[in-house]
Amino acid sequence: MAQVLEFKLPDLGEGLTEAEIVRWLVEVGDVVAVDQPVVEVETAKAMVEVPCPYGGVVTARFGAEGTELPVGAPLLTVAVGEASEGRTGGGTGEGTDTADTADTADTADAGGSGAARGQGPDAEGSGNVLVGYGTSEAPARRRRVRQGETAPAAPPAPAASAARAVNGRLRTEEPADAHARTPGAADGPVPVISPLVRRLARQNGLDLREMTGSGPDGLILRADVEYALRAAAPSRTGATDGAPETRRVPADTTAPAVPTGTTAVTRVPLKGIRGAVADKLSRSRTEIPDATCWVDADATELMRARAAMNAAGGGPKISVLALLARICTAALARFPELNSSVDTGAREIVRYEGVHLGFAAQTDRGLVVPVVRDAHTRDAESLTAEFARLTEAARAGTLTPAELTGGTFTLNNYGVFGVDGSTPIINHPEAAMLGVGRIIPRPWVHEGELAVRQVVQLSFTFDHRVCDGGTAGGFLRYVADCVEQPAVLLRTL
Repeated sequence: MAQVLEFKLPDLGEGLTEAEIVRWLVEVGDVVAVDQPVVEVETAKAMVEVPCPYGGVVTARFGAEGTELPVGAPLLTVAVGEASEGRTGGGTGEGTDTADTADTADTADAGGSGAARGQGPDAEGSGNVLVGYGTSEAPARRRRVRQGETAPAAPPAPAASAARAVNGRLRTEEPADAHARTPGAADGPVPVISPLVRRLARQNGLDLREMTGSGPDGLILRADVEYALRAAAPSRTGATDGAPETRRVPADTTAPAVPTGTTAVTRVPLKGIRGAVADKLSRSRTEIPDATCWVDADATELMRARAAMNAAGGGPKISVLALLARICTAALARFPELNSSVDTGAREIVRYEGVHLGFAAQTDRGLVVPVVRDAHTRDAESLTAEFARLTEAARAGTLTPAELTGGTFTLNNYGVFGVDGSTPIINHPEAAMLGVGRIIPRPWVHEGELAVRQVVQLSFTFDHRVCDGGTAGGFLRYVADCVEQPAVLLRTL
């Protein structure tokens, strides 16, 4: 007897609550093996291939590419057992909901802490899904109804099950009289997946059945709801006295002013990595009282030292970023106050023993900050290799959440963009960031005479709660001294 098991979006770790489907790796009717990746999703931190803990035939997929799903929402269903060997996905390629197959096969829930077995009723699941997601316990079986018995009332279907998957696209099924419903009628299936969207509409008295979504196949997104609320605001402003307001628009949803003569606008949702960056930068500016100081430094000797290292051969070429990172770790050893964060709830400064050095990396998907673990224990060659590995993973979109979190200090080399200076925004919850501009020939007074030297501007932004200007200035001056005279580093090696 075949079982149809439902695989739900697992907990991806690091406090992530949702993910966007980037690319399906299987089709309805495909045979999958245990732990085979079935979908590629993008979280606010990275892109991840999600493996399926079951082996069998894919009978349904939930969510089109580009759709955001909350953790615990159904991803796909798999028919496992004897019947799955000869089962196909059907001539039309249409997926089958678990509700449709429940009359002929037992079903199991694979989401949250619930576990299911991967190959029949007596086999163990792989247990190899993602963080906080296991497959070790027996599945919950659906009770069959014998002839003559009254079937128990079916529980309400989850929001994500209100749409069938047809060739990987969501198709909303509404009753024929959906458009004839009157206000107050029972809610029917609507093309909405996110519970946040439903709550926002409900709190503001907005009927989702009257809306047309801008997402795939008419999926209603949060931006659609907020736009509808903003559009309704003027009509409420000019309402006559005594006319009841149907809903209230939150103060933070005011639409920005559109220039006169503009005929069209483009709205880009702040989601995925871009949304996560926006939230973190906004939180940094809101919570951290930051200050910035800067200094120009003669990097001629540093560049000569690097050229000598690379000319010696016998290993990979040492990068400028690696040398600057080595200088940063030496400076943090002298000024440990800056390798810290602030616990606002406890009103405490948390200082870290080791340096987990983040570095800003610009990618096609947005700005990310990979973290080099225990950077204070690495030499220039090791730092060069780790920077290269993490940069390549960032460009490929394969960084793991663990490689994007846990930093204690950030190094930002914006000189690669051809600019000299900046006032960096601190990577919350860290306490400081060093920015490095481009290194270019400039007139410089060297040994009492005007000369052309390789000059760089260093910008340092720090949390004024963890230290005062004297500490920040001392840190930046030590970094500049090491840049100008690399031999200063020998005292700390």
